[in-house]
Parts: sequence; structure tokens; C-alpha cells
Amino acid sequence: MSDPSEPTCRLVRPDDTYDGKQGLTYFNGIAAETVGSKGVCMHLLTIPPGGRAKAHMHQSHETAIYVLDGEAIALYGDKLQHQAVTKAGDLFYIPAGVPHLPINISDRPISAVIARTDPNEQESVVLLPELEPYADAAIAKLMEKKIT
Repeated sequence: MSDPSEPTCRLVRPDDTYDGKQGLTYFNGIAAETVGSKGVCMHLLTIPPGGRAKAHMHQSHETAIYVLDGEAIALYGDKLQHQAVTKAGDLFYIPAGVPHLPINISDRPISAVIARTDPNEQESVVLLPELEPYADAAIAKLMEKKIT
């Protein structure tokens, strides 16, 4: 019989979802809440066509993203003035404390694996509603380029 206080490997099947503060729905994955992890959180995210997150940052931890399928644009920076187009096979790094948000202006969903150095699913998410006007302006410009 195993000792319940002894660390052990755990299998997680991402069957259930949760709604994040960022405005997106995540598939449950590896986190303090699901397996008791102490230093990492990893889950799956699918952003539907036209979907986007709210402007936010993770104050004290880093984020790494691996895009499985589709294409999204990451807006980032103090006024969301920078952007990166991420496509299937790309890896994208977000340092701690950097405001950001992903958007999907394509007509297909985007799926990605998200890993963070905070084991909690949502505790260190800081919403930045003051940056929403910058996000709206950037998205309007992107949509204009897409149409023309």
C-alpha cells in the first residue's frame, strides 16, 4: 500500500473545462488544483474564431506557449503596442509582469498548450481593464488589414 503523502505520478485527461478570469475557457490540466503541483501549471486552450482574452498579466511568473493548430496574434507591452503572429509549431514566451492578450482573427480555432511557472490555475492573473481601449484599437486595425 502506498503512502498518500509520498509524491506520485498523476495522469490528467483534459475532459473538463474551467472559465479563466481572462475570458477564455481552458481544459483542465496539470495544476495545484488538479494534481497538487508545486511549480508548474500546464493546460490546453482553444480560442474560437473571433475569440480573444481580456488584457492581463501574470505578475510573478513566466508563461510558455506551444501552438498546436491554427494562428493567433498576441498583443503585448505596456500599451499592447507590440504584436506577434503565432502559428502551429511556434513557441511563444511571455515574461512575468508583461501585459498581453491573444486574439484569433482567423476563421479557424487555434489550439495551444500553455505552461506557467505558477502552479495555480488563476491566482496570479491580474486583469488590466485600463488597457482594453488599446486592445480594441489594435484589433480594429488588424481587422481592417484583414478585410483589405
